[in-house]
Amino acid sequence: MRSRTGPIILAILVLAAAAACDSQTTRKSSSPSSTQTQAGGDHEEHHSVAPATTPKQLAAQLEQYFAVHTLLALRQTRSVLTANASYRQAADHELEEYTGELSEVVGGAYGDAQGDRFKQVWQQTTADVGSYADAVAGKDTSAKQAARAALLADANAYGTWLAEASKGRAKAGDGAADLKTHVQQVMDHADAYAAHDFDRAYRIERDAYEHMFAAGTSLAKAGETPKAAATLDAPDEKLRAAFAMLLGEHMQLIIDAQRATFAGAAEFNGAAAQVNANTAALTKGMGAIVGPKKAVEFQSAWAEHVEGLLDYSTAVASNDQAEQAVVREKMRGYGARLALYLSDVVRNELPLEPITQALGAHDQHLVDQINAYAAKRYDQAQEMEVDGYGQMLSVANTLVAAIQRTVKPQLPVGGSQTGGGGTARWRR
Repeated sequence: MRSRTGPIILAILVLAAAAACDSQTTRKSSSPSSTQTQAGGDHEEHHSVAPATTPKQLAAQLEQYFAVHTLLALRQTRSVLTANASYRQAADHELEEYTGELSEVVGGAYGDAQGDRFKQVWQQTTADVGSYADAVAGKDTSAKQAARAALLADANAYGTWLAEASKGRAKAGDGAADLKTHVQQVMDHADAYAAHDFDRAYRIERDAYEHMFAAGTSLAKAGETPKAAATLDAPDEKLRAAFAMLLGEHMQLIIDAQRATFAGAAEFNGAAAQVNANTAALTKGMGAIVGPKKAVEFQSAWAEHVEGLLDYSTAVASNDQAEQAVVREKMRGYGARLALYLSDVVRNELPLEPITQALGAHDQHLVDQINAYAAKRYDQAQEMEVDGYGQMLSVANTLVAAIQRTVKPQLPVGGSQTGGGGTARWRR
């Protein structure tokens, strides 16, 4: 299975310089976010969806909702396969909420009637994903085949809806193909996880996240005029989407690795391998902007950040409160070093304190979610996951805006030669 990360890194290589040029004409919209926004201070309630007023805002919303909904569905599937009824209940609730919110976003772009039709298609797809997971868990071949057929029919229904909602701007076949890839990845993930092929299961999960993030952009384009849709192909917007995808992916993959700490070495290693792949992708992305030498510094600081988060989950799984306190103190030092690096990259365009606060808020979300997960407060863990993902996208947007204001036109300097990227390993 081919990951979309390669093209994303190539896009960063090409777009860093172009975005710097574009930013000269768009400075009026690139002022730094407030300290509160960067630090993730007062988060909006998860169920409050602000309507998008521009194509870029719509794309950002749909990318987020499609990507997170995918991960929620995959985690629901795993809860079925592990017979974790309490977690499934929390996942079902979160999926229901998220479907409602996603439908509101779609309705804002395509009209309320089309939003309602989308909701029906999405609810059916979500239900059929659950049926497939039930069939795999029950080893019911007949039910599994029926669920597979239903999911492929759901993909066709989505394609039909998209062609009508977009008034022909998007082809039914293209929309169906997008969702067929999605449902196939969901089914492949369930099959791999049930077979305890955790390396494959978590690799598929990462591919599924990246696929649906891109599908969110496609859906945003389909609702716009060609001229408006073209703004989503501008270098600054593609750079924003690339970093939002990778930093949001980092957040979600860390969550998987933290939770897999409770499942044993085999599953943890499968989840951690994708954390490492994301670290490598981020390192290459930074190298495209700041050069290989500075990318090595980034990788080192980022590795400490990752290791601190996973050390914390190990201490939680071991119920070692003294070690938890020690690790949290170390994590503050790791965050300060990473903030110093990022502030230096953007030549102090962003003050050090807000960056430090933003990274601290990111760490706190991950600490809170694993504490809640360990205590079986799954609803709270889900809320912290979604809230933390949104905060991480805000960090990505703020960082990219600063890069656009400071990066030199002669960049990129070339691809990263650092290689590697592995920072997560089993410690228990």
